[in-house]
Amino acid sequence: MSLKREKTTAAPDVASIRNDYVRSVERKEKRQMAHKVRLFRRLAVFGLVVLLATVWIGTTIYAQSQTMAEKEQLREEAQLALKEVKKEQAQLEEQIILLNDDEYLAKLAKKELFVSEQGEIIFTLPEK
Repeated sequence: MSLKREKTTAAPDVASIRNDYVRSVERKEKRQMAHKVRLFRRLAVFGLVVLLATVWIGTTIYAQSQTMAEKEQLREEAQLALKEVKKEQAQLEEQIILLNDDEYLAKLAKKELFVSEQGEIIFTLPEK
């Protein structure tokens, strides 16, 4: 008699018990797995929607800030132009007041048009 041990290379064929309890547990596991898959899909879609909304809001805010910066620059340029126009207007109003003065008109005519009074001689000196 030899007491040799037989080596089993493969698992013995075991039949699974297919009763109502086992089937209900398998169905419950499948439902849980399907629920997890649906939950993951819903979360992925929600995350994608949140991401897209964030990108859209970010680009809108960036575009509006660019527009605001451009308009601010235009406003500053308009303010500078307005200051220049006001200076010019003040000078013109001052000139109108001076042109209404007869003495100023006489001086201006002598200086610019070389008009002289009776017996007056005008000498022009070169400007430096």
